[in-house]
Amino acid sequence: MRVTEKLVAASLLALMAGCSSWNPFASKDPKTEPAKLVELKSSIAVRDAWKYSIGKAGVYAFTPALAGSSLYVVSADGALARLDAASGRETWRVKAGSDITSSPGSDGTVVAVGAAKGAVLAFDADGKQLWKAQASSEVLTAPVVGQGVVVVRSVDNRIVGFDAKTGERKWTVQRVTPALTLRNAPGMALGGANIYVAQPGGKLLALTAATGVVRWEVVVSEPRGATELERVSDIAGTPVVYEGEVCAVTYQGKAGCFDAATGVPRWTKPISSDVGVAVDQRFVFTADDQGAVVAFSREGGQSAWKNDALARRRLSTPASYGRSVAVGDYQGYIHFLSREDGALIGRVSTDGSPIVSAPVVAGSNLIFQTQSGTVTALAVE
Repeated sequence: MRVTEKLVAASLLALMAGCSSWNPFASKDPKTEPAKLVELKSSIAVRDAWKYSIGKAGVYAFTPALAGSSLYVVSADGALARLDAASGRETWRVKAGSDITSSPGSDGTVVAVGAAKGAVLAFDADGKQLWKAQASSEVLTAPVVGQGVVVVRSVDNRIVGFDAKTGERKWTVQRVTPALTLRNAPGMALGGANIYVAQPGGKLLALTAATGVVRWEVVVSEPRGATELERVSDIAGTPVVYEGEVCAVTYQGKAGCFDAATGVPRWTKPISSDVGVAVDQRFVFTADDQGAVVAFSREGGQSAWKNDALARRRLSTPASYGRSVAVGDYQGYIHFLSREDGALIGRVSTDGSPIVSAPVVAGSNLIFQTQSGTVTALAVE
């Protein structure tokens, strides 16, 4: 069961929608300490462009949604705000009237969130509620808005397209969920007319956004092992669509890129990650489940570099940002690595709480949201 950002709760096995949900951190040896941070002479000048407080994420992981020049942010207690992505200025802030369980999704006209008890709430660009619909179970994945629909994935792996204006249910796709999955939020991404949906069991699904017709389904990595625990191979984080390709990574499996139109594999390479990927013209980046930041060549998947100096620091999904790769950790630090060779080149602190959601690049700003609700926009001088 998955969504667009990883769930931070260090919960043990939990029953959800008739199947087990598992957090990989619970299996790690508690005596294995996170890597200590050594003094670092920064070779880049990073400054705060702006900061904004939205409220705590609780047991969820909230990634801001960028739509044009606007940034939408949420908190677990139901706050939803629209900010100017360049300045951080608040355009409006409303209470959703319910606890929020997913990151927001927006096309700039409609913004949608998952709410308590499987509710789906949609608002217009001025913060006025448009409609409320009901999903079949809890919604942890950020809705995708586009092509006239709001697409929602619930933890029972049911994917539903609602009319963006009215909330009317337009189509439903149901997929089987394995007995044991990661307790996180596998994401969905819009690319052209398609929605790319991360699936448990290492599968990637492409649907036509307007109708829900299945375009293709591929296996990123096959589950392996004798036990259910060993066979967990879910896609981590949100697939990334870039220049005709869609790239993803799995836990206990592989990273790979696929033709966005046909699903034909371009390449796959063995790795285990519980966060998503970042993609740019040259590289595909991820952080493995031991805290190493890894870069693959986007052209053929060759290993470009690996840096394990941040081992066991529970890293976020990376972001490609200028000449650097940035990643957050469990103490609220943001680390900058050289895009070319992976060397650590800078570090800044936020509010001390974990960063588990994916960063957002908005123009010249790099934006992170912490679990305590600080939204920080950074800029490199």
